[in-house]
Order: sequence, then C-alpha cells, then structure tokens
Amino acid sequence: MSSAPASLVRGRQAVHAWLMLLPALVLLVAFTHWPAVATLIDSLHATPRGGQPGSWVGLENYAVMVDDPVFWQAVRNNLWFAAATIPLSMALALAMALWVNERLAGRAFVRMAYFTPTVLPMIAVANIWLFFYTPQYGLLEQLRGALGLPAHNWLGDPSTALACVTVVAVWKEAGFFMIFYLAALQTLNPSLREAAAIEGASRWYFLRRVQWPLLMPTTLFVLVNAVINAFRLVDHLFILTRGGPDNASTLLLYHLYEVGFKFWDTGYAAAITVVLVAVLAAVALLQFFVLDKKVHYQ
Repeated sequence: MSSAPASLVRGRQAVHAWLMLLPALVLLVAFTHWPAVATLIDSLHATPRGGQPGSWVGLENYAVMVDDPVFWQAVRNNLWFAAATIPLSMALALAMALWVNERLAGRAFVRMAYFTPTVLPMIAVANIWLFFYTPQYGLLEQLRGALGLPAHNWLGDPSTALACVTVVAVWKEAGFFMIFYLAALQTLNPSLREAAAIEGASRWYFLRRVQWPLLMPTTLFVLVNAVINAFRLVDHLFILTRGGPDNASTLLLYHLYEVGFKFWDTGYAAAITVVLVAVLAAVALLQFFVLDKKVHYQ
C-alpha cells in the first residue's frame, strides 16, 4: 500500500517534467528536426513544376551534384577558405585576448575596438571592405598609388578575390573568438603566473606549457564554431564578389543559394544541403569525441 502513493508521485513528476519540456521540444522538432527530414525527402524528388509535386527521382540529384563542376569549384574554394580563416582567426583571437588580459592603459577601449567588428552586420562589414578594395578609389589603391605601384582590381582578379573575402571573414570573426579566450584566461588561477615567475619561466614558456594546455577546452569550442562558420558565411559575397569572377570566390552556401533561389532547382539544392549538413555533423562529432579526450584532464 505504501508503494502506490510513491509511484503516483513519480508519475506526476514525470508528467510535469514532460509538460515543462513540451514547448522547447515542439520548437526543436518544428524548426530543426522536421526541416532536416523534409530536406532529405526533397533531395530524393525532382523540383516541383507548374504547381505539381516533384516526382521521385531517387539519387539523381546527387548524381547531378557529382557531375557539377561549379559544385566542385565551390568545394575547393570553401576548403581553402576554411584552411585560411580557421587558424588565422583563432590565432589572432588568442593573441588579442592575451594582450587585453594584461594591465594596459585604455584596456576597456581596446577590448571594445576588437569586439566591434563582431556586432556589425555582415552586410555593413562587406560595404566597409568594398571601399578598401574598390579599384582606383579604394584605400588599398590609394596606398599603392602613393608607393608608385600599379593599380590592381582586387575583387575582379581570380587570383586575389578569394583571399580578399578571407581577410574580411578573419577580421569579422577574430573579435568574437577573442571573447571566449578572454573569459577562459580570466578563470585561470593567478597563482600559476606567480609560481612560473618565481621559477624564472619566460612568458612564452608559461604560455606554451601552462596557459595553452589549460585553454584547450575553450580552443575545442572555438574550433567547432570556426569550422561551422567557415561553411556558412555567405552574406559578404553578395556585396563583394557575388561568387566571381568566374566562380573564383563561390563558396558552398552561396552556390546553394544560387541553385535554390536563382535557378529555382529546389531538389538539387536540397541534395547539396544534405551533403553539407552531413559533412559538418561528421566533423563536429569527430572534434567532440576524438579531440575531447585530448583536451580535458581527468
């Protein structure tokens, strides 16, 4: 007889807990899981035409993707873009965090200056850098002219367009990652620095042997975000290059936008989305389950 009231209480608690979770679960399913499943289903169908639903085509959209040279060009561009933006933005963020963590005059102003690009809309950032890159009138061209160097169309040259886009992304993201490194640095025990100073350790040795290992959990978190950002940044391309010239700066998400909204091939766009999400999910899982064992001391 005594177990019945206890089981009834546990049942009420379980129902209460699920009711509390229900709003979040509904939003999660409606805006995350169901769109993912719907995209997978759409990738196996042709694009609807004339108000008629798309017919089942199986893996045909994926076959089109394999044979699409623009897709592979976007993949190569995105890999180069990621290989440049991820280490550069993380290294710059760590350097800025180490500097503004020290006692220096105007530290609050310096922190604000570093973080300002992060709060600016990407379209505004792209317009600022468009002024720098503008042929003949841009800031870079003014400097080159002052040095007697020939003019150069930075965004119109296939050899420099992607590099220019990369610089904008690094400038935008470094301040955001700096906040995480700065927060992690401020949680470190100050006695570690004092002990290192007593032992005569240099600042570089202290960074390499003490601070950097203790910052590895933060570095893993920043790395996951940097990888995701490297494959989802697309806003600035609309202002700077629109993927040109000759697809030299086309990234995967911009190619996805063009396929889905410019050429209105939703089936093929869904296939690209599935592949992109699958790759990012695999990379994130690899980072968490493989690198996580190397960054936490247990």
